[in-house]
Amino acid sequence: MSHTKTLPPPLRAWAERSVGPLGAVHDASHPRADSRVWDIADAQGRRFFVKQSPTPKFYERETFGYQSAVPALGFGGAPRLVASDARNLALLLTAVPGTPLSLLTLTVTAHRSAHRQFGALLRRLHGSDRMPGAGRRAAEEAVEHAATTGVERHLVRAGALLTDHRRALVRRAAEHLLQLTDRLVPAHIHGDAQERNALWTGAGREAGRLAVIDFERSRYAPAVQDFVRLACGPWQDRPDLRDAFFHGYGRALTDAERQALTCLAALDAVSGLAYGPAHGDDEVTERGTRTLERLERGLFV
Repeated sequence: MSHTKTLPPPLRAWAERSVGPLGAVHDASHPRADSRVWDIADAQGRRFFVKQSPTPKFYERETFGYQSAVPALGFGGAPRLVASDARNLALLLTAVPGTPLSLLTLTVTAHRSAHRQFGALLRRLHGSDRMPGAGRRAAEEAVEHAATTGVERHLVRAGALLTDHRRALVRRAAEHLLQLTDRLVPAHIHGDAQERNALWTGAGREAGRLAVIDFERSRYAPAVQDFVRLACGPWQDRPDLRDAFFHGYGRALTDAERQALTCLAALDAVSGLAYGPAHGDDEVTERGTRTLERLERGLFV
């Protein structure tokens, strides 16, 4: 059972110092206990979002992302950061129009157009040509952590949901990923690039426009890591969407990235099996199980 979350008075007062007196305020949180997001409007009817991050790490990542990488997406490509409050882990963001792709039934042509734009936006976000040395080191460290400490923690938490064969499969993937680390292109990634975080305007029309939201997992990591959720989701049954995405992205995967994508999918799957059941998230649990099944059958692309 979900409960409506009320915008706390201190956050309301903080938001009003930036945009003036508020009119309508609606709870826009995801159906998770730690999600706190409010859709607000000022006296002129302009919409904004107040987001309270669940942890300091998510707050720091999202704030840094909006300040450094997100401006590269241009006007309308993503929300704009209006203000942030480290004490309350709060961000005030402009609203961008659209409906999550995950909630839409689009024509084949429109769906391809959306993924082509998704690819173009992520290429601009990744900005690998301007990657600072610290970012490159952080990207390598992210791989090493995911393939060692991270994967072992998830394997423990997944427990009986994994057969011995699947545990071995995941560990082999982690070991192979470590061998690819220095061949992967570093980037400032979105971190949760999937259809629910891509807003589409234009209903079913090809001429619609895409915007990307929710940057709380943005960080320095290999660019290929941003393709995992899509590869484990809509691309499985729609290779034409994958092709459209990389047309927009402007380059194909390197050989190392193709291998890494399979490895990262295995790690993402076990992460889902560690998280999903414990938090009642059937969608994440199902995605993890489906991905491992496809990897076992050699069907993952």
